[in-house]
Amino acid sequence: MLRVTGKRKIFLGLAAAFFAIMLQLDFPSPAQAAKRTFTKKGCTDCHEDFNKKYLGLKNVHSVVKEGKCEECHLPHGIVGKLLLKEEGNDLCFLCHKKEDLKLGQDAKVHSALRQGKCVSCHNPHAADAANLLKSEGSAVCFTCHQQDKFVKKVVHPVIDKQGCSACHLAHSSTESNLLAMAPDKLCLSCHKSDASAFTNAHGGYPVDKKSCTICHDPHSAEQAKLLKGSVHNPVAAAECDSCHNPPADANPFKTTKEGGELCMTCHEKDSLMGEGKIEHAPFQTGECLSCHNPHTSDQEKLLTNKGNQLCFTCHADTSQMVKFPHAPLSSDRGCLSCHAPHAAVYEKLVNKDEGELCFTCHTETRKAGEKMQIVHSPFEEKMCTSCHNPHGSSAEKILVSRPDQVCYSCHTELEGAYFKTNIHKPLQNGQCTSCHLGHGGNQAQFLKASGVELCTTCHAEFMKKQGAVSLHPPFDDGDCLTCHDPHASDYKGVTVEGQKKLCLTCHKDFEESMSGAVSMHAPVTNGECSACHNAHQAKLNSLLLAETPDLCMSCHTALKDRMAAEKVHAPAGRDCLRCHKPHAATEKTLMAQPLQPLCGECHEAGSASFNTAHISINAADMNCVNCHEPHSSKDQKFFKEILHAPFAAKTCDPCHIVEKE
Repeated sequence: MLRVTGKRKIFLGLAAAFFAIMLQLDFPSPAQAAKRTFTKKGCTDCHEDFNKKYLGLKNVHSVVKEGKCEECHLPHGIVGKLLLKEEGNDLCFLCHKKEDLKLGQDAKVHSALRQGKCVSCHNPHAADAANLLKSEGSAVCFTCHQQDKFVKKVVHPVIDKQGCSACHLAHSSTESNLLAMAPDKLCLSCHKSDASAFTNAHGGYPVDKKSCTICHDPHSAEQAKLLKGSVHNPVAAAECDSCHNPPADANPFKTTKEGGELCMTCHEKDSLMGEGKIEHAPFQTGECLSCHNPHTSDQEKLLTNKGNQLCFTCHADTSQMVKFPHAPLSSDRGCLSCHAPHAAVYEKLVNKDEGELCFTCHTETRKAGEKMQIVHSPFEEKMCTSCHNPHGSSAEKILVSRPDQVCYSCHTELEGAYFKTNIHKPLQNGQCTSCHLGHGGNQAQFLKASGVELCTTCHAEFMKKQGAVSLHPPFDDGDCLTCHDPHASDYKGVTVEGQKKLCLTCHKDFEESMSGAVSMHAPVTNGECSACHNAHQAKLNSLLLAETPDLCMSCHTALKDRMAAEKVHAPAGRDCLRCHKPHAATEKTLMAQPLQPLCGECHEAGSASFNTAHISINAADMNCVNCHEPHSSKDQKFFKEILHAPFAAKTCDPCHIVEKE
């Protein structure tokens, strides 16, 4: 008989409970199961607010009204996402054919439509305005077109009554500005040219053959009769015959005189010139209409274009975008801040001498210049434009070019002189103004500060004397130019000479000590004093970069590796200068003194042990380094690696005759 364990009891209990639950469930029969299907949800089952938002509006898009969302949208499933059948206007063109909208090749198309944005004007679902427009009448136009141009003091009545669509088509036109027909025909469709009021208002001239917008603003204006803001007096007084032939003439619009000659019948040339003798070219040649409209204009003084834009039609070079524009150029007066329109006393049509003109605004610059002890000659002579571009520049301070190029335009000899291997970084970047003032100053060469104070503006961190044990006197005294050229040099560190020659200009005693030297340290021979010494400051005496032997081992790396692996001669491990001179010596290999006396300082040549080890050979007759390594060796006695066999066996007698006392 099986024994029911605790775990088995739990399992049997759970199984019984499961079957009891299953018996209570009402499963459908196979026939019932076959009848069950999934019902597809409609869009508004999820988008519940859609009907409330759109279906109550006056005009509903037909596909929306019919619930045909998938005419435009692709189904997206549980995760909501806007999926359209086509992008932009291509979706609309599925139903609204381009031919119906007259979007042929010759058509001038509304920019919103051209940019693929029907929805800029139309709501794709529903709207209260006709044609699914987002707003009624002209209001929809004002979403893009600034309204202030259409609501001036006198408004064209048709705008208030019929809105923009009275004259303009919404989608495309064969005429400019989407006009419904040619401009003259459009105006005459309302304003009958044969009416007496029309004829009298225009002095009997056949203006129906001309463009109405020569004198009138088609939308709104501050003047009566929609005349533009600036009106020529004869036009305002309807005295067209002041300038033109009589209206009954065969050529009524021909002027009674040509060009500027006609203008001068009313406008005295001397009055327009003032004291100026240098005339603006169009004024001089009588081409007044280059700048002025003879009838009306939206600009003051009957100008044909707004402010600087008028000047730029001829002077295109001054219209270029620059990083640092001259402030007057972007002011209300623009070009006229500095230039006269008709004639002036000075070249470039300026009414003041160059410097005086600049100082009318730059008063503080003038005051600063008056306090300078040394003045830069272009500034003193008020030749501002020799350095500055009066219209603007992409160089700071509106300089005509990069600072170094400006300076070289006068200091031509310096450009070649500074073309060297090592160039001071400010000069390399073309920034003379990092050190020099442009107008003048109180220091020689217009320096911004004197001596070390100037250098500190860039090298402040480097100049700090923190924890230094030894300081190079020129560095300590702030005499940077003792060693360095401020501009350029063919020597490393922009020094005025190579290191050897430069250092010896002060360290003359060292030069004397080198005379008669048998051996010289390679850095000394190569003129590389900075290989061992810091030229400015150090935490060690003699401006050394490190203590010996670490300093020496930075070059003598092979010896360093040997000493790390072998037994080290005590003096070599402690201080190289115990045996060697650092710069030059009268002995070979920079030895501080002849070999025997040098070794004899530690090794007693007359001792019994020495005599025994050297078979009583006189020390003065021996060369220690013939047998011993002076720095390190694998041998306890510092013998060289390769030894003569008898010597290695310590049998000297076969070769040497040893006299014993």
